[in-house]
Amino acid sequence: MQKQMRLNRDKTGLLLETSWEVCNKIGGIYTVLSTKARVLQEQFGERLVFIGPDVWAPETPSPYFIERKTLMKSCATRMKLPFGISVRAGRWNIPGSPQVLLVKFDGVYEHLNEIFGKMWELYGVNSIHAYGDYDEGCAFAVASAIVMDALSRHLKVGSDNVIAHFNEWTTAMGLLYLKMISPSARTVFTTHATSIGRSICGNGKALYDYFTGYDGDQMARELNMEAKHSLEKTAAHQADCFTAVSEITARECEQLLGIRPQVVTPNGFEPDFVPGEAKYGRLRKSGRERLLSIASALKGRKFDDNTMIVATSGRNEYRNKGLDLFLDSLVALEDRTPGIPVLALVLVPAWVKAPSAPLLAGLAEGTPVSEGPDYLTHRLNNEESDSVATRIASLEREGKLTGNVSVIYVPCYLDANDGIVNISYYDILPALDITVFPSYYEPWGYTPLESVAFGVPTVTTDKSGFGQWILSSFVNSIYACGVKVIGRTDSNYQEASSEIAHQLYEYAMSSASERRDASSAATATSRQADWSCFIKWYDEAFEVATRRRDARIN
Repeated sequence: MQKQMRLNRDKTGLLLETSWEVCNKIGGIYTVLSTKARVLQEQFGERLVFIGPDVWAPETPSPYFIERKTLMKSCATRMKLPFGISVRAGRWNIPGSPQVLLVKFDGVYEHLNEIFGKMWELYGVNSIHAYGDYDEGCAFAVASAIVMDALSRHLKVGSDNVIAHFNEWTTAMGLLYLKMISPSARTVFTTHATSIGRSICGNGKALYDYFTGYDGDQMARELNMEAKHSLEKTAAHQADCFTAVSEITARECEQLLGIRPQVVTPNGFEPDFVPGEAKYGRLRKSGRERLLSIASALKGRKFDDNTMIVATSGRNEYRNKGLDLFLDSLVALEDRTPGIPVLALVLVPAWVKAPSAPLLAGLAEGTPVSEGPDYLTHRLNNEESDSVATRIASLEREGKLTGNVSVIYVPCYLDANDGIVNISYYDILPALDITVFPSYYEPWGYTPLESVAFGVPTVTTDKSGFGQWILSSFVNSIYACGVKVIGRTDSNYQEASSEIAHQLYEYAMSSASERRDASSAATATSRQADWSCFIKWYDEAFEVATRRRDARIN
């Protein structure tokens, strides 16, 4: 029989954490939660429940969710929920296998205007100029808050024994709604990146040169971000504990949201995601074979195992993630003429139409591709406007990437079912020799942390929380800690491009023993970013939330 919760009222009755990315892999927040889960599970056991959106259909179920109807005293069938809200109970298929509720929230939409009015009346949240995904995020957030309250009642846990943790602006309305219906619950709100900070950068504005002059409310009006900004700012001020994932983001919150987070909670990694030595060796061999065969077919020339494979990955934000800088650094590397061939991969999902048919045929027949772009593994619906595709095409036309450096754009999620690579991202990481993540705007930086966790040295920037952590804790060198952090400002683009090229050139020319040392140093660095080291900051956040809640209600 399924083990039921054993609750100790002297401790936290329930830790409920919600995010749009619970069992819903979109970006870095999925990695935060899924890698943190095992350590939280060890602390809270069955008192930990994640809450995510039920956006799945029977024909396309979540690959990360395992339904278990008997969990939490069969709450899925026994809880009485308003607004047509329904839930499915199960386990998240990750290390720790925590309990999870997926929430169906469609019925909330028709009540949003009334809810927005109440939030304006109680907290001053301005939803008048909302558009895009604002309604969707708010509908899910409100449904999550209702489920939190109902679950605590169903399990007979007093609301004063509940910690409710909300991630990002997409759940902020839930924090406010829960505070309205269950004021004694302790609330934590985490900003992984402010909506207005991301928007400033995404609109090509200089964030750093004029940082202290920015006013968040003014910029929200200018960039048509008033609703999201108002909601996020209000949640930050109303939460019992407000946290951010890095010191760089904490400063951003202080400037743009008018409040400094009470606790900085840096992101760790879960070592169980990293394969053992034997499996790692097999993954490296099979991954390199696949990537080099793809390159050989696309480029029409043989790439042997002497090739240095370098990659960047992450969210498709051309400027924010430094994709522009990565491509230009490859041009600078080409000018240096590395002594070995370099295969550069842009592993960034875009608007994919279909796998490249000529490439599929070429891989099957062992022949070079004779038609279509020689830099695309998948055809795009918007090849004429996609920033990465058009930049690579331009560089090739200008003859700037036709020598020892070759670039290939893999514009899909590497989930092992993309039709070309057919290997998951974590299983392809061992095939890489070095990675580059030259972000302009990066609150933390999971991609470089993942890279070093897999023993792959990386180059990143001081505009990422991870990069700042490296600078504060290690000698800044690939051979000392597996990471090189370069400086980025609003005016040193060419200098940064040249520095990345220099790091790649040095690594291309390094010996096998030097590369092994760099890989070992990367792995050693990642161990200090294990969640078992960083979870203490969440413990502090929960304590802060308790103290501030007690002061608020007493």
